[in-house]
Amino acid sequence: MTTESDSFPRRHARTQRFTLGAPRGFTVAPDGARVAFLRSSSGTDRANSLWVLDLPDGAERLAADPGALLGGAREQLSPEERARRERSREGGAGIVGYATDAAVELASFTLSGRLFTASLTTGETRELAVPGPVIDPRPAPDGRHIAYVSQGALRVVGAGGEGDRALAEPETEQVTYGLAEFIAAEEMSRTRGFWWAPGADRLLVARADDTPVTRWWISDPAHPDREPNSVAYPAAGTPNADVRLFVLGLDGERTEVLWDRDRYPYLARVHWSEAGAPLVLVQSRDQRGLLYLAVDPDTGATRMVHADEDPIWLELFAGAPCWSPSGQLVRIADEGGARVLAVGERPLTSGQLHIRAVLDVGADDTLVSASTGADAEASEVGEIHVYRVSELGVERVSREPGVHSAVRAGGVTVLVSATPDTPGTRAQVLTDGKPTATVRSYAEDPGLSPRVTLTEGGARRIPCAVLMPRDYHGDTPLPVLLDPYGGPHGQRVVAAHNAHLTSQWFADQGFAVVVADGRGTPGRSPAWEKEIKDDLAEIVLQDQVDALRSLAERFPLDLGRVAIRGWSFGGYLSALAVLRRPDVFHAAVVGAPVTDLRLYDTHYQERYLGDPNERPDVYRRNSLIDDAGLVDAAEPHRPMMVIHGLADDNVVVAHSLRLSSALLAAGRPHEVLPLSGVTHMTPQETVAENLLNLQLDFLRRSLG
Repeated sequence: MTTESDSFPRRHARTQRFTLGAPRGFTVAPDGARVAFLRSSSGTDRANSLWVLDLPDGAERLAADPGALLGGAREQLSPEERARRERSREGGAGIVGYATDAAVELASFTLSGRLFTASLTTGETRELAVPGPVIDPRPAPDGRHIAYVSQGALRVVGAGGEGDRALAEPETEQVTYGLAEFIAAEEMSRTRGFWWAPGADRLLVARADDTPVTRWWISDPAHPDREPNSVAYPAAGTPNADVRLFVLGLDGERTEVLWDRDRYPYLARVHWSEAGAPLVLVQSRDQRGLLYLAVDPDTGATRMVHADEDPIWLELFAGAPCWSPSGQLVRIADEGGARVLAVGERPLTSGQLHIRAVLDVGADDTLVSASTGADAEASEVGEIHVYRVSELGVERVSREPGVHSAVRAGGVTVLVSATPDTPGTRAQVLTDGKPTATVRSYAEDPGLSPRVTLTEGGARRIPCAVLMPRDYHGDTPLPVLLDPYGGPHGQRVVAAHNAHLTSQWFADQGFAVVVADGRGTPGRSPAWEKEIKDDLAEIVLQDQVDALRSLAERFPLDLGRVAIRGWSFGGYLSALAVLRRPDVFHAAVVGAPVTDLRLYDTHYQERYLGDPNERPDVYRRNSLIDDAGLVDAAEPHRPMMVIHGLADDNVVVAHSLRLSSALLAAGRPHEVLPLSGVTHMTPQETVAENLLNLQLDFLRRSLG
């Protein structure tokens, strides 16, 4: 018998979706002698420790224990560190990130804003007495210095704690050196702001000035005695932060890197290795142009290595661009209708693969992650694999159906795999391609296995997952719950066990659950992603309808009782569904929705809809608050539960408040659930648990 304390919602929340205790953050030493990684001590422990796996024997040892280093004291986070974790969706504690020198012998990390180092060979840890709170410490490649950010200044200290000094200090409170600005961290996946030279004598450092950015105020209505937090939020059509790049020498020399910042204001990627000059990728504001620039670190002058243009938009990718060991440019490009890996000027892959990321570039090959491309003979729904790509061809490294990624160096590969039939992830160490060790995971077993069918629906072959109750063995039609994200950068139909746990829990309450990844979602083809240009609403919603109706021909779905739930873009899609297609959808759980698209950020929103100052009708057509479905008396009014965290600084609560006001003005009944002190992540255990139960109660009431 399941008790309240060990119910799925409680365990799902306590284990942070069964991710705690799983190893992550792998770094492989270039000599192949060791692998560093993070892992907490159990499936309910949020505090990560730093570990080392020694090779070839595969023995694990503890390199840094946050509890011992803090003497059992509770961790204290600065507002800047909290913001960094919110941008990266980091819900853990303890050592949540670390950096190493080139040999992977010295690691640096922070705890409570204090700077620590750990020897990955001897296990010795030490605290360096430096000004705090410390953010993002990174050892020089030779391990002799640590660079870090404190109070907006880029500082450097000797690895032994000597000679601490500022290399660049902020001129005003709005300026930071060495940190990623909001847009870079939230939308470009650039979470850092400084990069060491391979010679360890200087750094490339980003300077971000938030002065031009509009100030918003995030208050806590539950505590009216507290001052609101000021947030520099670059909403669509408003100014971004002014971002520059400097070469800073350890001797105090300072040189600005020069490029046409008016035309290419976004600093998207920076790469500096021994294989070539510093490489910078900059992007135009409309995101239709990318420049690959080589930097002369002595003068700051740049020369164009390559330029990409696209009439719709250009994506940014993990691991690229970079130099190959032979000095060729490695990039991911959309060419001939496919997303390919290009080395030099030559594409090495075709439409058989859809390249997702560059994982490692070696002397003889490049390691990438990819899904099946539009030209593949058979679609592997939801699968992402690791491939070796070279001049000789393509070889798949991962074998089992599932979602795979990898980290590689020195002939050693850590293959991280999630498969449909096994809970959690498995981290396998391969030496010269052969399994030699497995990194232990302490993640809890969820206690349930999804009864999921991965398939395709509709004429467009929309990737879908269908989940039925585990105790269902009949053909009586079931009420339907659509559980999508449905938008850019969010793939939900994946061949992985734990990705479907929450959907299965809802299915076990008596629903047939459908997850559909329509146009705009990643992993299919460039055209599939870009078809939503200027239309985040009708196209995305139509694909949900088409998938639902197609699946109803093969599965026992009661189309007279259809609900939809979602968070963030999924929340927007859920509200859209009951407002515009009440003939199909009968109830919606609307979590943290973007309702007034002018209130979301520049880099995301302008990529899809352009500048709202120039295209107000496009924004109006895609927003919810002006929706005709709000006031159309001929349409049935479907019940909505709107949920939003009051501390959300990404999708601010104004979105839900404006939607509620519009619903009220239209005389439409709805429920609003405000979450005090909760951000976009909802990491709090009791909140996350009760949210599932409250949604279930609402869905049962609404569908009868």
